[in-house]
Amino acid sequence: MEEISKADDPDVNQTASGIRWQKGEEEAGQPVRPTLRRGKSTGSLSISSARSAAVVDPSAALPIQYRTLSIDIDDYNRKEELNKKSKNGAATDLADLEWHTLPVDEVIRRLSSSTDQGLSREQATRRIGEYGKNAPAKPETHHVKKILSYFFVGFGPILLVGCILVFVSWKPLGQPPAPANLALAIVLLFVFFLQAAFNMWQDWSSSRVMASIKTMLPDECLLIRDGVQVSSMAADIVPGDILIIKAGNKLPADVRFIEVSSDAKFDRAILTGESVPLAATVESTDNNYLETKCIGLQGTHCASGTCTGIVVATGPRTVFGRIAKLTNEPRKGLTTLEREVLNFVYVICSIMLAMIILVIILWAAWLRKDHPDWINVPTLIVDCVSVAIAFIPEGLPVALTASLTISANMLRKNKVLCKSLKTVETLGTVSVICSDKTGTLTENKMVVKECTVGLQRMSAEEANDLLIADGETSPDIRSNAVDQLHTIAGLCNAGEFDAATRNLPLADRKIHGDATDQAILRFAEGLGFIAELKRCWNTKYNLAFNSKNKFMIRVLGLSNRAGLSTAVPNGTAAIFEPGDMLLTIKGAPEILLDRCANYTSPAGVSLTLTPEAKAKVEAIKNEWSAQGRRVLLLAHKVISRSAVLSSPSSSEFETAMFNQARTGLTLVGLVAIVDPPRREIPEVIRTLRGAGIRIFMVTGDFALTAQAIASECGIITNPATEVGTVASLSRTGADRTTAEAKAVRFAGQDADFLAPTSIVLTGSDLMSLNESQWDQLVNDYTEVVFARTTPEQKLRIVRELQARGNVVGMTGDGVNDAPALRAADIGIAIGGGSDIAVEAADMVLLESFSSVVEAVRFGRMMFDNLKKTIAYLLPAGSFSEFWPVMTNVLFGLPQVLSSFLMIIICCFTDCLAATALAYEAPEADVLSRPPRKVGTDRLVDWKLIVQSYGFLGVLETLASFAMSYWYLERKGIPFSVLWFSFGSIPDDVDPDYYAQQLNVASSIYFVTLVVMQWFNLLAVRTRRLSIIQHPPLFNKTTKNLWLFPSMLFALVMAFFWLYIPALQDVLATAQVPVEHWFLPMAFGMGILLLDEARKFGVRRWPKGMVASLAW
Repeated sequence: MEEISKADDPDVNQTASGIRWQKGEEEAGQPVRPTLRRGKSTGSLSISSARSAAVVDPSAALPIQYRTLSIDIDDYNRKEELNKKSKNGAATDLADLEWHTLPVDEVIRRLSSSTDQGLSREQATRRIGEYGKNAPAKPETHHVKKILSYFFVGFGPILLVGCILVFVSWKPLGQPPAPANLALAIVLLFVFFLQAAFNMWQDWSSSRVMASIKTMLPDECLLIRDGVQVSSMAADIVPGDILIIKAGNKLPADVRFIEVSSDAKFDRAILTGESVPLAATVESTDNNYLETKCIGLQGTHCASGTCTGIVVATGPRTVFGRIAKLTNEPRKGLTTLEREVLNFVYVICSIMLAMIILVIILWAAWLRKDHPDWINVPTLIVDCVSVAIAFIPEGLPVALTASLTISANMLRKNKVLCKSLKTVETLGTVSVICSDKTGTLTENKMVVKECTVGLQRMSAEEANDLLIADGETSPDIRSNAVDQLHTIAGLCNAGEFDAATRNLPLADRKIHGDATDQAILRFAEGLGFIAELKRCWNTKYNLAFNSKNKFMIRVLGLSNRAGLSTAVPNGTAAIFEPGDMLLTIKGAPEILLDRCANYTSPAGVSLTLTPEAKAKVEAIKNEWSAQGRRVLLLAHKVISRSAVLSSPSSSEFETAMFNQARTGLTLVGLVAIVDPPRREIPEVIRTLRGAGIRIFMVTGDFALTAQAIASECGIITNPATEVGTVASLSRTGADRTTAEAKAVRFAGQDADFLAPTSIVLTGSDLMSLNESQWDQLVNDYTEVVFARTTPEQKLRIVRELQARGNVVGMTGDGVNDAPALRAADIGIAIGGGSDIAVEAADMVLLESFSSVVEAVRFGRMMFDNLKKTIAYLLPAGSFSEFWPVMTNVLFGLPQVLSSFLMIIICCFTDCLAATALAYEAPEADVLSRPPRKVGTDRLVDWKLIVQSYGFLGVLETLASFAMSYWYLERKGIPFSVLWFSFGSIPDDVDPDYYAQQLNVASSIYFVTLVVMQWFNLLAVRTRRLSIIQHPPLFNKTTKNLWLFPSMLFALVMAFFWLYIPALQDVLATAQVPVEHWFLPMAFGMGILLLDEARKFGVRRWPKGMVASLAW
């Protein structure tokens, strides 16, 4: 945490409450962070974290509060010395805490716990009753603000204003009051409340989705209870529990460390914004509870090393819980999709206001003077409201929110959890997916298949047989070579068997640890009981494996001399003195082999590692790597007690051990671990590649291993001889070879994959690439494998891809994947991965990587369906409703569609059908077209406007006008009489008869739109495919049974408003002659056939003029 002067710093301001802010933070509300392409995902369906129990967005609200509390605690401590009381209650409470200043033994005594036994089940049960579940207190809900938001989002304000204006036009302006205006006002008010009720339901539905996400991602941790290690849900932790913490774990509560490894560090960025992890200590380093390093705070991550801690606070009593009480949930910003819809609404509203102003100007400048009896003030108000009703598709907000909720639930059913709407939207634009190997493309079920003792190769079964045979040999001549391998494999290992499964067969026993350690630990246990080894050796120093060093060190002290006979050569055992230590190391052969000076022969004797012997080891390693096996080297070194004089707990000891491991190691053997690819992965890769998405493998494995696995998965399809290396990339770009000649184009620009181009690069290669080489790599190669990469290099890969116009998805499940997951446009974590990976990701695949296909499919489908919804709503719900009002004002024609029936179309007959489009299955070609281009393929573009207004809208409007005026012509009211009549009625026409026939004509216009919209609904289901290729019935993959109930609902609504006599008199509606139900069907069939012809032209001539106009 950055240092802030608490006494005299002029950059620190103090408020009346004792909370002080640094100047930069006072304006921004949060500290400056490293620049990334995107921040934490938020949205209207956002969950702050898939596994986090916190209810606030920590990156936005917690840092400044954290620092404020830290300062207040120091203030409080100083004021206590002067007998002054702080005004900040939270700071007072934290300042009173003393868990960090007490000795470890005293902490354990006060909490009635034990480092070896932990709590008993009875104690844990009692404390849950006393302290409650380990969950934060629910935040205060601003009910009034929340309820008001239900009413005044979307078109709510316009509906309410329109309702009030129509009420005013009814009374007192109406002379006499018109019942139709009262009915219109009531319906507008009803729709206003209906929209609010739907928003409330959508909010409730979203909260249920989020609640289910939290239950589907259990937050487990490792505890010691009744003397054994057990897995427990984080909610069941109580003060006094002994917690086992490993790299990648997120702390579920506040803990006091009682044992830490030398490399144990914690990332407090979620609370402080600091990017550098802080070392953990057992002893207190600061009197400030928030600053000391002996306390682990809930929500922070273990970046490296291992720790044991005792839980001192849970739930709302943790620092995280206390801060949650002080902060309100930050306001969520609009996603790109919501902003795009909002921009569309702004455009529609702008046109609406322009038309309303036009109507008012025409009335004031012309109609009021020349035709004063045509439009009076109440009628003008109703006309203006009618323009608003006509232009605004009131059903759009309902259909949009329903579509998003439906899509989120569909993804959830397919075991894909999205943290925000931005995630779903981004899925349709991803052009490159960078995938981790282990656990993502492979099964993460590693097994040791082969090993070497020195230079002798053998299978795992042969090693076990050899160990048994050696055991039956005379002690004078027996070899302990396999025993040495067994000792290192069993003791230089971060894995631990779960005590609860100790009686199960070895293959079924549960192991806590990463997959590599699990495989080696299971192999070691198969050779002999590891518990026997642990009784002979105790750990002095431990350096956990990390992706930078690529090795693990464990220094052992002898506690029983019987252990020497199986750990070191007999000659070394004879001179091993009390106090000497055995350094064991396990890691990448390319790192450790050069550090070895000797190797163990099959006879168990240490021999000099000659260049010839070293070459044989290299050959074995390369052969296994080429077969897709992970290869690890196991070695040891005896360290004399006189060589290291510092205490094992000191930093000098850590430095000494690190230096000892640099030279003089004795190679004991190699192990080859098999992690087979998931069976479904090759098909997944083919599908994604067909969707125009390139799959790059980014792994920490050896290059040959990564290339072999990539070939098995289908990421690399070329033979090994045609796979390029860093030498294939020209530093000037002047001699670009095969890739450029094949004219490969990516980033969704009509990719023509004439032939795949493959390349394998290592992390060290990346460091030497210049801009020209990055351009070649990103733009010219379809199949790329990055091997031996560090977290920093993974991050660079993501940023280089983004800088060249790619939308990047990054998958991973490990701690080392987290930086790249957060920087990618969409971070994709595997559900069984580490907490920090899930925390950093935008999307979680609960089962396997294969779910990403469904995620992409549904992401593209959701965007398509939203376009279809808008394309369905605009022709009748906007364009065809607007023209009756404008012809009424401009040409003096009667308003042939009443304002009341306009809103019935928008909010009743069309709304359910628009929502039904959200259930449309993805079109067959959704995964055979390139990704959507951000900024180019818009939700509502000119092509969709042309389709909705210029094609469908014009057809529906002309047909509706024709049906209405044809009816009036047949009833003795010709169009020539109505044209520029401005309300004058021919002398030979009875006014009551005239009004009655206009009511029928208005109802005919309404019915014509309702019926034609049925066929429009069938037409907009697909953008390119024929209705025969994508039928709504009788095909399991394309059927949408919601369409026909929505059509029936529209029919029922039409009958309800037109055929009930009591409503006819009030609403100025009428029964429609039967022929006017069937004639629109013919027009609707014409619309469907014309659209089928358009789609045929798009498919038949994909680069023709029709296709260029296709929406």
